[in-house]
Amino acid sequence: MVATDLDGTLLRSDETISGRTRDALAAATAAGAAHLVVTGRSVPWTRHILDDLGYRGLAVCGQGGQLYHAGEHRLLTSVTLDRQLAGLALAKIEAEVGPVLLAASRDGLDGEVLVGPGYRTVDGELPYRAFTDPADVWSAPLNKLYIQHPRLADDELARAATAVAGGLVGVAVSGPDIVELLPLGLSKATGLSLAARRLGVKAAETIAFGDMPNDIPMFGWAAHGVAMAGAHQELKAVADEITASNDADGIALVLERLFPGA
Repeated sequence: MVATDLDGTLLRSDETISGRTRDALAAATAAGAAHLVVTGRSVPWTRHILDDLGYRGLAVCGQGGQLYHAGEHRLLTSVTLDRQLAGLALAKIEAEVGPVLLAASRDGLDGEVLVGPGYRTVDGELPYRAFTDPADVWSAPLNKLYIQHPRLADDELARAATAVAGGLVGVAVSGPDIVELLPLGLSKATGLSLAARRLGVKAAETIAFGDMPNDIPMFGWAAHGVAMAGAHQELKAVADEITASNDADGIALVLERLFPGA
C-alpha cells in the first residue's frame, strides 16, 4: 500500500498533482498496490481533490478521524471531539499562553469550517464561514479545533498546549499556522490502520509519504516512511528516507524505483 499525505506531499504548491506523479501512482496500482490518501483535511476540504484525481477508493481524512469512500461519496466512520473536554482544554491553554485565535471544523460530509476573529487564513483557498459569537463553535458536533497565537510560533504553541491540555485532547501541527486540537489518542495512524484492515493490507506492506509532524504516527505505523525535501525537521528525524520536494515529483521518484517498468 502507498499512503500519501496531501498538502506539501502529493499536492504541489499550486494544489495540483503533476502528470508524472499521477502516472507513477497509476503504475503502482496497476502492479497491485493500493493507494490511500491520508490527510489532516476533513472530508469537505478533501473530496474535490479526490474527484479531480479520479480517486475511487478509501481516504483517511480529518487527521485520522474520518474514513471516506471517495467512489461512493460516503462517510464510513467519523470520530468527533468531545466538546466539553475541548472547551476545558482551550481554557487551560489560554490560561497558560493568553488568548488564542480559533477556528473549528464541524463533523459530517458537508461540515463547515468556522473561523473566528483574527484567525489567519489564505483567502480563496478553502471555503469557511466567519463567526463572531463563540457559542456558534459549540452548537454542533466537531471533529477538530484549530488554534493560532498572536506571538508564539506553531511548534511553541503546540508544546504549550500539550503540556497543559495533553491529557484532554491530542495536539497536532499539520502545516504552517495549523495547530489542531483533536480527540485524545487520534492520529493518522488510527485511520490508516482502520483503512488497512478493510483493504486487507498489513503495516509491513505499507510505504508512507508525508511532510509534517502530524505524519509521525503514520511513519511509525508503516514499514517505510518517506519525508519530502521540505518536510518539518521532526518528521525528517524519524523518516527512513528523504525524497525530493512535492514540487519536484518526490513521490514519483520513489515509486518509479519501487515499481520499475510497471
